[in-house]
Amino acid sequence: MDQESQSKRCALCPRECKADRTHGQLGYCGVTDVLKVARAALHYWEEPCISGEAGSGTVFFSGCSLHCVYCQNQEIANGIMGKEITVRRLADIFLELQEQGAVNINLVTPGHYVPQIQRALLTARREGLLLPIVYNTGSYEKPEVIRALSGYVDIWLPDLKYKSAALAARYSNAPDYFERACAAIAEMVRIAGSPVFGPDGLMKRGVIVRHLILPGAVRDSKDVIKYLYDTYQDDIYISIMNQYTPVMKEENAKRYPELMRRLTKKEYDEVVDYAIALGVENGFIQEGDTAKESFIPPFSEADGV
Repeated sequence: MDQESQSKRCALCPRECKADRTHGQLGYCGVTDVLKVARAALHYWEEPCISGEAGSGTVFFSGCSLHCVYCQNQEIANGIMGKEITVRRLADIFLELQEQGAVNINLVTPGHYVPQIQRALLTARREGLLLPIVYNTGSYEKPEVIRALSGYVDIWLPDLKYKSAALAARYSNAPDYFERACAAIAEMVRIAGSPVFGPDGLMKRGVIVRHLILPGAVRDSKDVIKYLYDTYQDDIYISIMNQYTPVMKEENAKRYPELMRRLTKKEYDEVVDYAIALGVENGFIQEGDTAKESFIPPFSEADGV
């Protein structure tokens, strides 16, 4: 696959919007092909085997192919916020995060910049980058794009947001989300193989699939977890998240009133208990008050970019 030509009339994601991003046209993702980064810093709120104690070297890319109505990072997902940088600068950011003690390089919502990220990683590795690379995605991806990242990415951190086509259509304008995400995740598991951890407890290779439970969507969450466990058993880790935070703008709040509350403890416990009853052992759960806006990183000053 020639990803460069795909980005000229963009077909990198399942939207296949055909935007001429190389000549300044915005794709469905909200950005051109010029790298735009909202934040680059040590991040401590991922799963313990990703963040460790020193922090994950996280790069938040502007733009997104999903634009979920409830997005907690909506300031950057729309592509407006962030700083435009060169591939050379991105390579330098990777090396700077390594110097700061990061345990890995964590690429957040990177799918619309895959060709540029590949070049930056090649440059950084020639200049001494040794850290594992984490691909942190909403999973609305093409398997061939994931396949092209073999040899670049060590750890895959995909979401599986919905099984229901109705929920995917309502909240992400992507009724085909489940089929697309499952195909992408299957490719990630094929590339990564079974999870590998270092003596420090940090993941070195593998797949952790995240699922954020939405208010009122317990049944769909159970369906997602059952699919993952039935399909992969212990070849992946499943991260069940309770951190949904209602941060929608006013117009969306009126259209989606069911999302204007936090998840209840009963809802979360029901899903976790279901996962345990299924036999899920390789998993992560969240405890305590994680559904706070304070857990959402600040993007206002493009820290570290």
